Amino acid sequence: MSRKGKVLVAMSGGIDSTVTALMLHHEGYEVVGITMKTWDYATSGGGHKETGCCNIDSFNDARQAAVQHGFPHFILDIRDEFGDFVIENFVEEYLAGRTPNPCVMCNTHIKWKALLKRANALDCEFIATGHYANVLQAENGRYTLSKGLDETKDQSYVLWGLDQELLSRTIMPLGKYRKTEIRQMALDYGYPELAKKSESYEICFVPDNDYRGFLKRRVDGLEDKVAGGWFVDKEGKRLGQHKGYPFYTIGQRKGLDIALGRPVYVTAINPDNNTVVLGDEEELERSEMQVGRINWIKYEGITDGMEAITKIRYKDKGALSNLYTSDNGLRIRFYENVKSIAPGQSAVFYEGDEVIGGGIIQGGMGSPFLL
Repeated sequence: MSRKGKVLVAMSGGIDSTVTALMLHHEGYEVVGITMKTWDYATSGGGHKETGCCNIDSFNDARQAAVQHGFPHFILDIRDEFGDFVIENFVEEYLAGRTPNPCVMCNTHIKWKALLKRANALDCEFIATGHYANVLQAENGRYTLSKGLDETKDQSYVLWGLDQELLSRTIMPLGKYRKTEIRQMALDYGYPELAKKSESYEICFVPDNDYRGFLKRRVDGLEDKVAGGWFVDKEGKRLGQHKGYPFYTIGQRKGLDIALGRPVYVTAINPDNNTVVLGDEEELERSEMQVGRINWIKYEGITDGMEAITKIRYKDKGALSNLYTSDNGLRIRFYENVKSIAPGQSAVFYEGDEVIGGGIIQGGMGSPFLL
């Protein structure tokens, strides 16, 4: 029996998850590796081969590391679990005129719960992942989530949906290290190729980065259903036809295929009448937003007016704000206007480096340009 306990480690075959498994193994944990098959790209009708976490080379890399270091490894097929929720949600959100974040949905509803279910079956006390974030138990007894040491790699933003049960069982050893240190560890463990392995930033089921093509393949006749829509200005004046409202996102400037003599941006999307509102950059600004589907992490709740740094996208540096409870979740008031608030994306609230909680953006407010 291990002196530190038994841990189920999610191994994608990449550098981060592999170093996580080896690090815990050498620290004295009884490690069990598991690689999850989430998606078969060939079923989408795409012309590219599988990449990232769902290809046979990655499976083999994960298994080889486990065999070389003497701990068991399993491959888990969760394509049905993944597809039913994450992909359907992805499609439905775009058809509703919103911009989803499938990684948040996958982490919250699929990967962690699938891991915990198998951890229980294998008598593992813990689950571990290669995310750059930290989990600790606070004095009030709650399990908290905080930013990873390496700000350039921090992934706390996409983990806001994890509840207390999931956090209480989770180990994230990479949160205390910088990426350069992890690459050196891979070299020290004897994996020079892994240390040089490129990272994938695409959505796993859209490895060609063409979400519009994915939607077209996924929804029969989508192009015909949304054809004939109009670009309009804030007054409703028609500016030209677009290719269909699901193919645009708030803040988009490139790829609009319309010439108005000046740079314009998507400021709003209305699926009910298939219109996409275009405007100048300042028309993207909002002073408030509504956020729903809240998950609290650091506290059980908040007092109205609590100050927090709010991030509205993964690479966002965050903006100072006040949080107020409302009938549908939270209303966020920013000290200064923020740009390109996209319904469907995540809003994550920070107190220093610690995650207070997060939710799904319902819409921006504080501007006459919102439809």
